[in-house]
Amino acid sequence: MKYMIASDIHGSAYYCKKMVDAFEKESAYKLILLGDLLYHGPRNDLPKDYAPKEVIGMLNALKESIYNVRGNCDAEVDQMVLEFPVMADYGFFEIDGKTIYCSHGHVYNEENMPPLKAGDVFMHGHTHVLRAEKINGITMLNPGSVSIPKEGNPPTYAILENNLFTIKTFDEKIIKEYQL
Repeated sequence: MKYMIASDIHGSAYYCKKMVDAFEKESAYKLILLGDLLYHGPRNDLPKDYAPKEVIGMLNALKESIYNVRGNCDAEVDQMVLEFPVMADYGFFEIDGKTIYCSHGHVYNEENMPPLKAGDVFMHGHTHVLRAEKINGITMLNPGSVSIPKEGNPPTYAILENNLFTIKTFDEKIIKEYQL
């Protein structure tokens, strides 16, 4: 099964539209969002075409396809306008025999790991920096940021299919591939 993973939209209608278009083009089964959907927060500049109300409409149109975890910029008021669950601090599931633990990354992160064992996968956003590597037997994955990438990275998302994590730009350039 094919999954698309994205994080840190931060209310950018411009980049949310690119993400939705990529989701449709990729024909992924589910869109896994790793938080920070509508607001930019006090530490970030406004992203391109900041329009949270437009982002609400685009995401609600995909409500049956979205799995989401709460980011540090997400609040209870967001649940009042979004038609899919947004307040879970974490989620986990099994794909292709791998346990995948999803969190935004502001509570659980490399310095405060969730209860995982060697061979498990920890997928998070928050840093706005793409990542795919194994540390102490645990695979650490971050799709980067849809709208406010950091450390010179472009806006990105990831695809997980057949145990291959592929980070891509919105013009379909592959930035990194990592075999789980």
